[in-house]
This record gives sequence, structure tokens and C-alpha cells, in this order.
Amino acid sequence: MNLFHLKLKRLFDILFSGVLIVVLIPFWIGISLAIKRDSKGPVIFKQERRTKDGKIFQMMKFRTMVVNAEKTGSGLFSYKDDPRITKTGKKLRNSSLDELPQLMNVFMGDMSLVGPRPCVAYELGDFDTLNGRYKKRFEMKAGITGLAQVKGRNQINWDEKVQYDNQYVDRFKKIGILADIPILVESVWKVFWKTGIYENKTDEAMDEAEAARIEEEKIIQMAHLPD
Repeated sequence: MNLFHLKLKRLFDILFSGVLIVVLIPFWIGISLAIKRDSKGPVIFKQERRTKDGKIFQMMKFRTMVVNAEKTGSGLFSYKDDPRITKTGKKLRNSSLDELPQLMNVFMGDMSLVGPRPCVAYELGDFDTLNGRYKKRFEMKAGITGLAQVKGRNQINWDEKVQYDNQYVDRFKKIGILADIPILVESVWKVFWKTGIYENKTDEAMDEAEAARIEEEKIIQMAHLPD
């Protein structure tokens, strides 16, 4: 990986995230008050995620679900009309404002503005035994947005996400931060049109919990297939 490209990307991340953190202070306050009025629990939701080289960090989001939601219902998967999502949470998700606290993750260096979305620490199974195709996406820091996000977000499956993430890794190696600009621009467009917010069940006849369980098993199996 070109060191100059990486340093320039880091400089851009620090400057851009730092400015946004300050400029958006009124949003931080307003959203925090709305969350506290709507439901019990913390304003910020923290979750162990994986970034570059599989390193685990605490990713931050504004809380959009009831407390301990990932341990109930469809777990890590969120389908349309998910009952675990609060009223304020639904509005935050539809506008992607729930992602704003990740600007702090970017400023601190755990994430980048653009890169593969960070998976939950246990989502792909054992990191050390991932096949080469799935592990390649971890050559870059995790991002708030990425190529897979603008190509479908949660409406594409994990295998497709990996394909797009790996394309981004290859493109960044060639042209550096120039690979990030069109993704950032298109991400704003995607947020405006509120596309790809929720996952699609592979079988509509299944209930949410069963569909999520089968999908989780499939993801781990695909991530550990021989190259």
C-alpha cells in the first residue's frame, strides 16, 4: 500500500471529520435530547467491530433500538418494520444521522470516511481462518461509507459486499484518495433517497429470527470456503 496515499487519506479524514464534529454540535445536542425523550437507555450505542487487519474497536452510533436489541429477535439483522427500532431511531436511520458519532471514530483513527463497512466482531466467524477473498477487505481501515454502501448498502448480500470492497481496495492502491471522492458524493445522494436501509429476507415465508439465523450461518460458511 502506497504510504503517501495512506498519509494523505489520514490527513483528509482528520480535517474533514474535525470540522464536521464542530459544525454539527447543534445536531449532536438535538438528537441526544430526542433519544432520551423517546426511550430508556444510553444516547450512544457502542459495539465491537473490526477494522484494518481485523483489529477490534468500539464503533459508536446514536442508539436507534431498544437496549440489548441485538440479543433478541433477528439479532444483527434489521428487516423492514423491525419492532426493536424506536420512533426516533427510525427517523435517524432513514436520514443516516445515526451514523454521525462515527466521525469521532474517524478522528481518533479507528475508521476512515471511506472504506469497507466494519463488520461486528463475531459476524464473519473466526477472523484468523477467513479465506483470502474475505480477508482482503481488511487491508483498509473500515469506513463510514464505501463502494459497497453506494452499490446497495443492506440490499446486497455479504458476498457482493466483499466483491465491491475488494474492488475499492484495488482502486485505492492505484489512485489513492481519488477513489474516495466519487464514493463520498454518491453517498450523499443515497442518503437523500433513503435507499438500502434494511436487509431483505431470502425467504419471506420465514419469521425474522429464523431468516436471520440462516443468513448468519450462510455468511460464516461463505467467509471460510477455500480460496
